[in-house]
Parts: sequence; C-alpha cells; structure tokens
Amino acid sequence: MPRPTVAQLAYGSATVICSTIAMLLLSRTSAGPGVGVIAVSALILGVFVAMSVPKPKPAAPAPGPAPERPLAATLASPAASGATESTREPVREPAGP
Repeated sequence: MPRPTVAQLAYGSATVICSTIAMLLLSRTSAGPGVGVIAVSALILGVFVAMSVPKPKPAAPAPGPAPERPLAATLASPAASGATESTREPVREPAGP
C-alpha cells in the first residue's frame, strides 16, 4: 500500500477531530458506549475522507530535441585510431564444401 501524502493526513486528521467534536456536542452523550461509537464512526469517516483526496500526478519530463552531432565526431576513423594496414586482421573467405 502506498504511503499517504501530507494532504491526506491533514484532511483525515481534521475530519476526525471536527466530526468527533460535532457528534459529541449534537448527541449530548456522556456514557462510555456512546462516546466509543462516536469515536469509531469519526475514525471511519476520517479514513474515507483521506482516501478520497486525489493523489498528485507525477511531473512529466519536458520534451526537448536531442542535440545533433556531426557524424565525423561520433565515428573514429582508422587513421585517427592509429590502426594501420599491417595491424588489421585479414578478411577470411568461408571454407568450401
């Protein structure tokens, strides 16, 4: 499961706190089971709110043309690499039948 973002944690926590206070004030309950039901329902509501916060999309890299290099700069010539005719391997003919 991916980690929650800061926005998800903030919205979920604020929902739990505000909904708990609102439900306790509206219900005027002071009994243990009533407070427990309100606390559990506020936690469930906070989880739903946190899961509904949209996740940010990853930033797309900026497209740009690749720099063009001349062909001569990318391929080394035999003269530039120091190879001579005597150091090259001779071409071998395939063996006959």
